[in-house]
Amino acid sequence: MTSPARPPRAARPQSPSRPKGQGQWALGYSEPLNPNERMKKDQDGLAVRERILNEYPHTGFDGIDPQDLRGRFRWWGLYTQRRPGISGGRTAVLEPEELDDRYFMQRIRLDGGRMTSEQLRIIADISTRYGRDVADVTDRQNIQLHWIRIEDVPAIWGALEAAGMTTEESCGDTPRVILGCPLAGVDADEVIDATGVIDQVVERFVGDTTLSNLPRKFKSAMSGCPDQCTLHEINDIAFVGVVHPELGPGYDLWVGGGLSTNPKLGVRLGTFVTPERVPEVWHGVIQLFRDYGYRRMRTRARLKFLVADMGVEWVRSTLEKEYLDAALPDGPAPLPPRNEGRDHIGVHQQRDGFFAVGFAPRAGRLTGTTLTAVANLADRFGQGRIRATTTQKLVILDVPGENLDALEAELAALDLVVRPSVFRRGTMACTGIEFCKLAIVETKGNARDLIVELERRLPDFDEPIGININGCPNACARFQVADIGLKGSLVPDDNGEMVEGFQVHLGGHLGTRSRLGRKSRGLKVTADGLVDYVVGLLETYQEHRADGDTFADWAERADEALLTGVGSGSASAGSASAGPAGGRTEGGAT
Repeated sequence: MTSPARPPRAARPQSPSRPKGQGQWALGYSEPLNPNERMKKDQDGLAVRERILNEYPHTGFDGIDPQDLRGRFRWWGLYTQRRPGISGGRTAVLEPEELDDRYFMQRIRLDGGRMTSEQLRIIADISTRYGRDVADVTDRQNIQLHWIRIEDVPAIWGALEAAGMTTEESCGDTPRVILGCPLAGVDADEVIDATGVIDQVVERFVGDTTLSNLPRKFKSAMSGCPDQCTLHEINDIAFVGVVHPELGPGYDLWVGGGLSTNPKLGVRLGTFVTPERVPEVWHGVIQLFRDYGYRRMRTRARLKFLVADMGVEWVRSTLEKEYLDAALPDGPAPLPPRNEGRDHIGVHQQRDGFFAVGFAPRAGRLTGTTLTAVANLADRFGQGRIRATTTQKLVILDVPGENLDALEAELAALDLVVRPSVFRRGTMACTGIEFCKLAIVETKGNARDLIVELERRLPDFDEPIGININGCPNACARFQVADIGLKGSLVPDDNGEMVEGFQVHLGGHLGTRSRLGRKSRGLKVTADGLVDYVVGLLETYQEHRADGDTFADWAERADEALLTGVGSGSASAGSASAGPAGGRTEGGAT
């Protein structure tokens, strides 16, 4: 696909640091500059739908064109799984076709994390019927299924679309799922309900072929949540609920956030966006990214690099002059979040007198059978409304007070906990080596074992703690902004053998004072030594913290010896072990 025709515009704002030759369409660099850009120029990613429905189910896996298989399939939420039995040490060595299994991960797009009980039952049935009864709730409010065969995709899509769901643009160089607050419309302290603007943007722009060839993925958040649960600091674009002194409730606009191998926190443009202008402004920013974003190197093709290079003033000026009908007024910054945890776990009273009940699976891993039971509980004890959160959790809305105890007991019988330990509540894990071709280590199992052991060995620890476990450097589980962030890597054990382990990042935080975690000179821990290290670290925190210290506050300033000299000798401070070799930064990123 080539750049869409654009009308003449006024002279563009100049900057002395304007990058040259980075593949920016707006500056005339329209030639394909890497294999991904060539693939997209040959045919738009969305066009593969017809082949998925009408050709490949008949040819089978072996008949799939490689450009479709490892490229355009992502535009419809399909990734090949990792072939079983391939160790993490071979991740960066093998060619993609050597890593491919003959099965797919299928991501289901759930904008705002919203589902009805009937929709969740459909997802659950697909999981049990076609996906070996496996389902993952992601930290971007999607649900991912595994073990999907190409022959079954038409039936899966038919069932999803008949129930009002889609997999369209849930992956690929597209506008991904839009994050929204799971309590939107019911939270009594909500600044503004963003449900309507999310729906407008999705209806107008998801599937728009003028936006389906972006330099890379484009992640959005829209919320008036008083907890700021949609993580505006790490999205490409975020609309954060604020109240303007003259114009009333609306949104503060943030751009340029993102993690992966080059993490950057988003920045405010200083503008106020009224609700009716949200679709126009969102469309303006994504077009600016499409036209000015870097396409020469995939590793610099996210909006965060353009914002960092060109600055807030250039971004706002270009947006207003080239893409909007009128300038935006200045506006106030958001208030501090009501709750730093941002997870909506537990029982919360709604503005209408009913209750929202949030509960925690183990690191987002569920089964289709369990999802069916959750859908049934939402009907029995509520009104059939379920929400996914940005922390791999679920919420049932509209529960009468007299049903709370019974619902909590029924959920507990499913191993879904409404009042979890701080460890279960605060632990997230990405897909990991079990299914992801980019991963170096196992994640879901390590997370499960870590939760169990921390609960057993530190039963009285009650400080909120975020432990995010990632299988590779791509930050699908946001390891850089966790209290304890674990990035999958190969590390030396006591005998000098390279084994599965983690590079440790400590003291990351999103909230009142957002910051990235510190690396502590490449602190590493083996997977086998992980429990001992984390237990020792938390005990050291309890011993040495000052009054009122959160873990992130303490870890940010703690002497390095306190951070490395804990546990049973499984951690060491030294140069970070190498992860996958450069460039491969797509894969199963959520």
